[in-house]
Amino acid sequence: MKSLLQIFTWWNGQTIGTRFHTWRFGKRVGEDTAGNVYYEGGKDSEGRTRRWVIYNGYADASAIPPGWHGWMHHRTDVSPADENYQPREWQKPHRVNGTGTADAYRPQGSISNNGERPRVTGDYDAWTPRS
Repeated sequence: MKSLLQIFTWWNGQTIGTRFHTWRFGKRVGEDTAGNVYYEGGKDSEGRTRRWVIYNGYADASAIPPGWHGWMHHRTDVSPADENYQPREWQKPHRVNGTGTADAYRPQGSISNNGERPRVTGDYDAWTPRS
């Protein structure tokens, strides 16, 4: 089953092509707490070392932790695996996107929220024909 997923899907882990490329050119750099594995190898068009991630499950770029994000985007040459990286207090852990679920963000006044939006000065009065 896993082999079929690798052939026909790109959003569940890695494809066959990515597996071959990683085997041929990739050097494993490290792994994060979510089980995502990071690699580097070869050069891109700007002469920088290529860096990529093999996701543990669903491919969600927002699931990359802050330290690894900086490394992936060449903001640092030292990977979090090679240093004692500690996220800053304003760097929050990953949360799955709750859109369309009971965990979705519903601000005060939203039609999805049971509350009623308070009227404010300068509120918009909708135009209606013949008014």
